[in-house]
Amino acid sequence: MRIRTDDEVYRVDAVWLGPPKATFPWRARYVAWGVGTVVFLVVLTVFRQLGISLFWAIAWGLVVTIGLTMIICARISHERPLGAVLTMWLRELTAPRETMTGRGGAVSASAIRVRVERPRRRSRQRGRLTRTVAAPPPGPHPPRPARPTEVAGVWTPR
Repeated sequence: MRIRTDDEVYRVDAVWLGPPKATFPWRARYVAWGVGTVVFLVVLTVFRQLGISLFWAIAWGLVVTIGLTMIICARISHERPLGAVLTMWLRELTAPRETMTGRGGAVSASAIRVRVERPRRRSRQRGRLTRTVAAPPPGPHPPRPARPTEVAGVWTPR
């Protein structure tokens, strides 16, 4: 026994072929006429805002409208009506996206505190920490004493 589905009912498109006894040489669904009218008005408005003359705006507007209407209506069917396609498109545009840029910025030393004095080692005396050397006065550094292996007056890197 075969079970027949209702797909054949939906395969018949609601198509307007034109006025009686003068049909158009193309097939266009009712939804395509509605979509085409709205697209044509939008395209014509955009072309006129760009400063294109009325004749060329209408001529190229028809060409662009036919192309856009074919693209839009290729995604519309009885299983996916125009309202569902528009809702899907709107939700796709407003969906939250993963951020591709990193947070923060380049590493900088602006958060590092710099002291005027160098920290000195503390020595242990009787279980207490005390400072052994007083901090040098601010100003130019005193000359470095020569190491024993250096020749007087000749500087060698450490």
